[in-house]
Amino acid sequence: MGKGDKKTKKGKIFMGSFGNKRPAGKKKPVIQAADKPAEKPAGKSKK
Repeated sequence: MGKGDKKTKKGKIFMGSFGNKRPAGKKKPVIQAADKPAEKPAGKSKK
């Protein structure tokens, strides 16, 4: 069992295939940013 064995994880990595031993990565859902009010830059206060 090594790189040439396509039933093992190492073999699947070598061959570039996916399966039960090496599942393909699931895509993460895109989270949209909530509308945030624009923040004012901190300015120097006059005294």
